[in-house]
Parts: sequence; structure tokens; C-alpha cells
Amino acid sequence: MVFSSEQFLFLFLPLFLLAYYLTPVSKRSWTIVAGSYVFYAWWRVDFLLLLIATTAWTYFFGLKIQQFEGRKAAKTFCAIGVAGCLAVLGVFKYLNFFIDSFAALVGTTPEALGVHWHLILPIGISFYVFQSISYLVDIYRKDAPATRSFIDFAAFIALFPQLIAGPILRFKDLADQIVQREHSLDKFTGGMSRFTIGLAKKVLLADAVAPIADASFALSDPTFAEAFLGMLAYSLQLYFDFSGYSDMAIGLGMMMGFRFIENFNRPYISKSITEFWRRWHISLSVWLRDYLYIPLGGNRKGVRRTYVNLIAVMMLGGLWHGASWTFVLWGAWHGVWLAIERATGWSAVSYKYWFALPFTFLLVMIGWVMFRSETVGIAFTMYGGLMGLNGVLLRPDFLVSLTQDSFLFLLLSLAIVALEGRFALMFRSDDLRAEAAGNGGAVLASQSGLHVFASSILLCVLMVMTVAKLAEQSFSPFLYFQF
Repeated sequence: MVFSSEQFLFLFLPLFLLAYYLTPVSKRSWTIVAGSYVFYAWWRVDFLLLLIATTAWTYFFGLKIQQFEGRKAAKTFCAIGVAGCLAVLGVFKYLNFFIDSFAALVGTTPEALGVHWHLILPIGISFYVFQSISYLVDIYRKDAPATRSFIDFAAFIALFPQLIAGPILRFKDLADQIVQREHSLDKFTGGMSRFTIGLAKKVLLADAVAPIADASFALSDPTFAEAFLGMLAYSLQLYFDFSGYSDMAIGLGMMMGFRFIENFNRPYISKSITEFWRRWHISLSVWLRDYLYIPLGGNRKGVRRTYVNLIAVMMLGGLWHGASWTFVLWGAWHGVWLAIERATGWSAVSYKYWFALPFTFLLVMIGWVMFRSETVGIAFTMYGGLMGLNGVLLRPDFLVSLTQDSFLFLLLSLAIVALEGRFALMFRSDDLRAEAAGNGGAVLASQSGLHVFASSILLCVLMVMTVAKLAEQSFSPFLYFQF
């Protein structure tokens, strides 16, 4: 089940919210667990067992780390707990990748080795495993206590708004909200608004520009214009698809009284790759920094080691996205640029130069080509097209395969990226109300009221348009489901 489906919008979500608000406050973690398990089992019941087993494993070792706090046994239990979580990820996500790579290295095939298994990747496994690891490490570091309530911990791990594709949450940031959180009409309606915006991003923008990216990456000999259009379209598709999911997750959380961390902050206006990673997939950036970069030594072990750590962390971050060399190379691309910017001090002065923004956007898009490609060979086919090896202009057969709507929405998506900050303000009625109350001005309060009315109308229109579009198109899962 995905958020952008009729089953979720008109069946699961209304029934869950009804059950949630009818449940006594002290028992709502039980409703979250039950609803989240139904949500996950809608895809496959057997992998729900894996989720429950991972939850139980992490909960047990969290208690053991707490029990032996300050003693050597705590470190042992932490190591075993983290190793178990990594084993789950390693078997289901990376086993075939390593077998395939080893077979290629020795000049044979996995089938010839007789050790190739066709394992299905459980949806959301990368996210809930990372959350489990951070929980154990935080307890060991004494950054957070272990919870005594298995149901509260299960609710945290299985929380359906973010279970499939994040944001990556940390228990220490959500522990107080799991136990007690604020429920209000303002918060609920704010969540509905945020959910609507996210759904529109996915259905009206990401899915609309996807055909251009698909058509371009399917070409065996793209021209410069075809490759560039495909690269641009995928960059926009991925952003609106993933940030749309994050908006929906945050909105759903607000409907349930939670406040999740923001996962995106206008990443395509960045003027350096360093800034980009402060704005893109923020929860992953923070996780990699706190649980990988800093434990590796960060910048505390000399200049060379700092550069090695940056590149290694980004390569591992790339591998987290998928078991493919394309993701490793994508991570290396970003790691090298982070090291270059650190060595030259570019990230500290880039804001002074007008070309920093388009240059950074170009670097990011070039990286997305490798990220999107199924194989390294396909990526270099696209890079060859970008260098003009197959010609320059758009060819008639490429144009015929696409609709005018795709190109119109491509331009619209670009405009929204450029003006996203102003568009966001249109729906930030809470800020305007606070301003009006703080100044005590009747005029400001009146403007705030008009703003709320206008934004409500716009959101209703947006929801109608999105649902209408959703009804006419085929199933389109979120891109980050594959990770």
C-alpha cells in the first residue's frame, strides 16, 4: 500500500484515524502498532515477521546495554545487537550483490558457483534497520535510555508514516512524543495541508515529468539535448517524488500528534555540494555524520584521514541506497567533491559567486545520471550523449514518444524549484497568525484570516486535481521504495 493510492486515501487512512482517536490516549501506541503492521502486511505478510523480529532483537539488546551500562558487557551487547541488524540488511539487500561481484571478479557467473539466491528486498528495510542501529548506539553512548515498553518501541520502529521511506528517525528525538504528544485541531489541519502538498508533488509533478526521464534513459544513443532533458527531468522527478513522500510522512505524523524532523530544505538552491547535503535527505546526512563519519574519526585525525573519511562515508551512503556499483560510484562522486570543497575552502566562499548555484546543480544532476542508471554502462551512454557524441538536437521520434504535458510540467517543476520558498509561505498560516497575535494588530489578524481562507481554497482545489489525476493514471510507487 502506498500513500498515493485510493486504498490508502479512502480506506486505510480514514479507518486508522477513526480508530486512533477513539482509542484512549494511554493505549494509542497499541493502535499505531496494529495499524502500522496492517499497513506493512498489505504488501507481504511474511516480511512483516522480519520487521517484528528485528524490533524484538533491538529491544532486547537495548535493555541489555542499559543493564550493563559502563561495563565491558555493554559494548559486547551493543556490538552483537548492531551486528544482528546489519546481518538482516546484508542478507536481504547485499548478499546477491557480493556474490555477483565475486563471480565477475573470478570470471564466472553466480549460477556456475551454485550460490545465487533470488531474494526479494523487503520494503523499508534500510530505514528501519538504520533506526534500530541508532537506538542501540545511543543507549551505549548514554545519549538516551532504553525504553521499558516494548509496545512504545514497536510503535517507533513500525510508525507507518515514515516506515517505508523515512525520514530516518531516532528514538531519542521521538521518545517524549511516543509517551505523550499534543493533539489539536490546528496541528491536525496543518498535517492535512502538508499531506496534500506532498501528494500533489508526487502525482502532479514527479509522475508528470517521469516519462521524459524514462524515454531518455531508454535510448541507446541519446543526443546532447535528449540526454540533458532526461537528466534534468529525473533530477526534478526524484526531488518531487522523495520530498513529496517526506511531506506526506510529516503531515501524517502531525495528524497523529507527532513532529518529525524536516527532510528537505530547497536543496536545488545550494551553492556547494557541502550545502546540498545540508539540505537534501537531511535525516540521512545527520545519521551518516553521527553514526559513521564521527566514529571513523571525522576530521580529528589529520587532513588526509578527513578526506578519506568523507569519501568512504559517501560511498557507504551510496551503497545504502542500493546493492549496485552505480550507487557506490554516485556516492564516490559526492565524496570527492566534498573533499575538494573542504580542501579549497570553496563551501565557505561559494555564496559570493553567481555561478556557484548553476555549477552545483550541474554537479548534482551529473551524479543523478549514475544514480538513475541500472548499470554503469547505461550511465556512460548518457554521459556520452551529454558530450555530444551522438549529435546535439532532439530527434523527431523522441519528441513523438512524449506529450506536450510532460514538457509543460517540466517547466512548471523548474519554476516551483526556483520559487519554492514563496509557494511554501502561501500555506504557512500558522506563522502569520503568530505574527498577528504578537503585534496585536487587527489588520494583521484580518490578513491572516484572509490568508487562511485563500490557502484552504487552494488546498481543496489541489486535492481535487490530485485525486482526479490519481484516478486516471496507473500505479506509480515512490522511487525510494526500492531502497
